[in-house]
Amino acid sequence: MKNDNFYMNLALELAKREKGITHPNPTVAAVLVKNGKIIGKGVHKGAGKPHAEIEAINDAQKKGASPKGATMYVTLEPCCHYGRTPPCTNAIIEHNIKRVVIGTKDPNPTVAGKGIKLLQEKGITVKTGVLEEYAKQLNEDFFTYITQKRPFVHLKIAQTLDGKIASYTGSSKWITNEKSRKYAHKLRKEAGAVLVGINTVLKDNSKLTVRHVETDKQPKKIIIDKELKIPLQADLLSTEGESIIITSEYADKEKIKKLKDKGIKIEKLPVKEGLFEIEDLLNLLFELEIVQILVEGGAKTITKFLKSGFVDRFSIFIAPKILGEEGLSSIGKLDIEDIKDSYKFYVEKLKRFDDDIYLSLKPSKR
Repeated sequence: MKNDNFYMNLALELAKREKGITHPNPTVAAVLVKNGKIIGKGVHKGAGKPHAEIEAINDAQKKGASPKGATMYVTLEPCCHYGRTPPCTNAIIEHNIKRVVIGTKDPNPTVAGKGIKLLQEKGITVKTGVLEEYAKQLNEDFFTYITQKRPFVHLKIAQTLDGKIASYTGSSKWITNEKSRKYAHKLRKEAGAVLVGINTVLKDNSKLTVRHVETDKQPKKIIIDKELKIPLQADLLSTEGESIIITSEYADKEKIKKLKDKGIKIEKLPVKEGLFEIEDLLNLLFELEIVQILVEGGAKTITKFLKSGFVDRFSIFIAPKILGEEGLSSIGKLDIEDIKDSYKFYVEKLKRFDDDIYLSLKPSKR
């Protein structure tokens, strides 16, 4: 007989396909098993849509199977409160599911063990912590969003062996190969929001969309533009996905009106010593229900995030090319005098895309 790990792993694999699509909700999948057979599967598709548990129950019923007496495998603790949808615990109880196996508890204070307790009080057997490490990793951005009241910050750079993102003339297409770029678009999809500084927009006229992998939803596009330099004809303003420009009180009011007329969201932040504070920016993005940001540059923006200390993951794509001292560096001045004070990371994941190398890094304590 297949064990709990097997079915939980199936649920986790199902959930991964929707990563980034469900924000501001967590990524969740459920599998219903009865008499050793899978009778239903479900994945949450986004805020306001049925949760994974409901989708799995509906899937079983559509196939003519009764959930009564079944075991449900779900990657995250079922909710027990009314939000955009009714509580999943109610549906589990009403359909007489006899056992629920959970990947990890929900850190949201409105759930946080209450869903488990309610199911147990109704006589349902509950097992928690199955493949818990993987279940937590699946929703690490949501956990950060809930517990730290800010988005999960994911920095991304594509660079040469000598740490350059462009030649001295600004030439940067393409540093990395097609396979690397495809994976970078997967990271965009999973983040659900891409953030760049205005200089990147002016230099590359980037669309900031997901194009090389399938997606049901384009990421939000966040542009840091203190002086509102963005051209009204910039490609990203006319592509699918919400655009949010973060500017200051000094921005031209007539241009703000023109941008709003195009459907662009404008947000203002205070300027301190000529710059936005990263903490102010993250507080604003939290209020906008943005769970994860993929910070794609440029060097000034990446450097400011590094110096702020708000970095949860750092993805670096390295191409076997050298541009030399005159090339544009991927990271600016950090004012580090001694090697012991350097910004330290550990390698969470390493991949090879033909000749390119991809590093997924997590910060170590300095």
